[in-house]
Amino acid sequence: MSIQAINVRNQFKGKVKEIIKGDVVSEVDVETPWGVVTSVITTRSVNDLGLAVGSDVVALVKSTEVSIAKL
Repeated sequence: MSIQAINVRNQFKGKVKEIIKGDVVSEVDVETPWGVVTSVITTRSVNDLGLAVGSDVVALVKSTEVSIAKL
């Protein structure tokens, strides 16, 4: 499955490998078939998405940012 409504060419499906939560921002490591992709997103977004180790996600890579969407 790819997210068609988002204009991002590079989409990598994977599972959350590790989450390092901070007060404001968190690091989310996503294990993909091509390696680990790390995203720094707000801790609020981690909580709102219900992300946890093992969650199926897609990493959306655009230029210098990596976004996360829960599958």
